[in-house]
Amino acid sequence: MKFTVLITTYNRADHLRRTLESLAGVSCSHAWEVIIVDNNSSDETKSVVASAQNGFPVPLTYLFEPTQGKPAALNTGIRHSRGAIIAMTDDDVRVEPDWLEKCAEGFARFDCDYVGGRVLPMWESEPPRWFRNRRGRQWAVIALLDYGRTPVEVGCDGVGWPLGANMAVKADAFDRAGLWDNRFGRQGNTLRGQEQRDWCLRARAAGLRGYYLPDMVVHHHVPKARLTKHYFRDWFYWNGISRAILYDKLGLDMDSPDESIIDYSRVHHIAGVPRYMWRSALATGGAMIKAALQGEPAKAFEYELSLWFFAGVVRQRWRDRSHGARRESVVVGR
Repeated sequence: MKFTVLITTYNRADHLRRTLESLAGVSCSHAWEVIIVDNNSSDETKSVVASAQNGFPVPLTYLFEPTQGKPAALNTGIRHSRGAIIAMTDDDVRVEPDWLEKCAEGFARFDCDYVGGRVLPMWESEPPRWFRNRRGRQWAVIALLDYGRTPVEVGCDGVGWPLGANMAVKADAFDRAGLWDNRFGRQGNTLRGQEQRDWCLRARAAGLRGYYLPDMVVHHHVPKARLTKHYFRDWFYWNGISRAILYDKLGLDMDSPDESIIDYSRVHHIAGVPRYMWRSALATGGAMIKAALQGEPAKAFEYELSLWFFAGVVRQRWRDRSHGARRESVVVGR
């Protein structure tokens, strides 16, 4: 078996149905299978998969994982996979028909351990005027990715990591870097994240290499409900919490964890937060007020989102302040 396509899902049966229809149209010269891991859904997810199994072009397996959290569900799928390569995507995407072929070509060309591709939007409604529709932190909120038309190694020279909606990993890479960490990832009503970054940093420390493949494309549904200021504020707040958890685990810069070079044991902290972050937050607050007074609401909102991120950091570091140092060793520089 060349590929296992792995999808985790939680209470999105209607989206999953359309995603499976998209997967059924994939053309691949290699043997492949699909595994759906139901992460404790209460809707019709199981029956949707059962219905799709009739006439599906490749083996389609349903698994149930009661422990909440995408990382836990991914780990269950990985343990049951038969593919030499595990291709992961989400339950609300449409894949290009040549998705797996482009994935295979990338592995052959670069002789690497994992790859990721472009994640392009399917807008449910027009993006609002305050949304900055370009690569950056606002794109991360709605899980979009496009590093251009040239293949490039990820995790260096300013190129970030793949998104979970479009990533493939050699199965044996999990033996070297470990499985996903369920301390990260969404659970319940939270918007926790960073499981992708955590794994990629561990992979780099283990000597694994990954590439961005521009021709490996999926299209991600962007619901209207996520194109609101309320959702963006929540996302940035939980992103701050997630970065603080990563900081507690690995001691990485919460603003720029991929290139962290600071020894934080030598940095002054206030309530568990590096003192320079408090100064930066004050400056950001001033810049937000200035932008608002100058009639630049989009710019002011971007500054505001940085403050929501900082609020999440403060909340989590306050909770972690009594835990003491328990960091793991990881190499982040090149």
